[in-house]
Amino acid sequence: MKVVLIDDHALFREGLEGLLKRRGVEVTACSNAEEGVEMVTSVNPDAVMVDLRMPEVDGIRALQMLRNQNKEIPILILTTSDDAGDLKNCLQHEASGYLLKDMEPDELVLALKKVIAGELVVAPELASTLASIIQNKNSDGDDENGSIFSCLSPREMEILSHLTEGQSNKVIARHLGIADGTVKLHVKSILKKLGLHSRVEAAVLAANEGIFSNQG
Repeated sequence: MKVVLIDDHALFREGLEGLLKRRGVEVTACSNAEEGVEMVTSVNPDAVMVDLRMPEVDGIRALQMLRNQNKEIPILILTTSDDAGDLKNCLQHEASGYLLKDMEPDELVLALKKVIAGELVVAPELASTLASIIQNKNSDGDDENGSIFSCLSPREMEILSHLTEGQSNKVIARHLGIADGTVKLHVKSILKKLGLHSRVEAAVLAANEGIFSNQG
């Protein structure tokens, strides 16, 4: 696994670099966003970790710069802020994850693997905050005549039910007897219709609405 770390705090940057390298992660560390964006271009990492609070160019601007350069690369925010506004802002700017700096190194390695696999990862302490953000985002644009899920087709609802159980595209495809690629297209359609960025957001929203709570 190859990652770029962008953080202006030398002690944290060097300490985390050492901890990750001892766990087999190849780390290229940068002290500012401009240097980090250049490094991402030359190193072509599997993921990028970005500090939220940085002088001159902060984490949000760094996110924008990185997304302008590469829409697909996983970008993980590492911060001390548990503020709901910061989490919401990062998700709106297409962060792949939002983690707090006091987490264990092994948990960070696991989170990196998850974002590289395409999952949204948020600090466990912020799970309820994430659910609230997702619900509010969807209720703002709700059709007063029905559920926010009424825009989904029966097949998409079926796939969403499997997403709430944390199943991969491959497992869902096997259950439904369809191709992996077909599941991927349905998931993409679900996210677009619900205005979400990841399958995890969709699963959290469905779970909190309780739409499948009477199943099984």
